[in-house]
Amino acid sequence: MSKQEKRLLTLFGALPDDARATLLEFAEFLHTRSGGREVAVPTPIERPKDETVIAAIKRLSATYHMVDRDKMLHETSALVSAHLMQGRPAVEVIDELEQVFRRHYERLVATRQ
Repeated sequence: MSKQEKRLLTLFGALPDDARATLLEFAEFLHTRSGGREVAVPTPIERPKDETVIAAIKRLSATYHMVDRDKMLHETSALVSAHLMQGRPAVEVIDELEQVFRRHYERLVATRQ
């Protein structure tokens, strides 16, 4: 085992559980971004009742941490604008955001097969 691997294990062991989960998600993201063939499986987070659009984006970003949010910026921005500027109901916008994130995840998986 290399010095870096030992250091990483030491740091990992010293972290609280939620920070460990975040570190693993980040490692999976880096692996995927660097050309790794395996795509991490989404981590489902239950949709709270009365969720705001911004909270939904945060939830979906955590669920689909492996997708490139820059590629979704146009779609997500348009949906947030529709909600804030045009008064589109949050529930409808969140439903559509879930579809956007899911679609981008499915594209990512398809490109890795």
